[in-house]
Amino acid sequence: MRVAVHYRNNREAAAATLASLPGTGHASFDADLSDPREASLLWGRVTDSVGAIDILINNAGLYIFHPPLKTAYGEWQSAWQQTIATNLLAPADLSLLAAQSMAARAQTSEFGRGRIVNISSRGAFRGEPDAPAYAASKAGLNALSQSLAKALAPQAVYLYCVAPGWVETDMATSHLEGPDGQAILAQHPLGRVSRSDEIANAAVYCALDAPAAMTGCVIDVNGASYLRT
Repeated sequence: MRVAVHYRNNREAAAATLASLPGTGHASFDADLSDPREASLLWGRVTDSVGAIDILINNAGLYIFHPPLKTAYGEWQSAWQQTIATNLLAPADLSLLAAQSMAARAQTSEFGRGRIVNISSRGAFRGEPDAPAYAASKAGLNALSQSLAKALAPQAVYLYCVAPGWVETDMATSHLEGPDGQAILAQHPLGRVSRSDEIANAAVYCALDAPAAMTGCVIDVNGASYLRT
């Protein structure tokens, strides 16, 4: 495997990620996916550098605090525009470019012609009262994944969606260490939130080993903190 790592502005973290990967030929690329022009530019830079893409994992995401009764109208609009652009429109654009590229190649194994893994959230199902745009964007990502799964299955391009709960990441740190930290932990029967490697393992399974019959699935990886039927 050769991995193309996308980052927005944390060059040091991207470099550390590359350094942790075995093998050679990995590369990193910066792009602000809240800009509608950036997804196609990023795709072009990556494919020019590393060639055809077999697996796309859409993991970029924003969580902007904007509770409806405490947020001014202009801030509300900005939160929605930034969140939807990054969490939904950019994955949609990248998925389109990936799907068209993957569908055009020959199928050589049960892997199919290519795979797309979208990182969603339990918030798509339980709601996010302090960040409704986040929940809406992730619900849209689930629907996008399932729609593309149906559209692309005949071409052996498979779609999977992983829906975590709280995860030990930079984005979650301020919440977990803040005044709501104990309430968040109380939601988790494991007594802790998920680790990033647990989410990564689920994504890798979908990207490499999940059967074609699972295309269109949304897999909950939230430590039983939210159960749905």
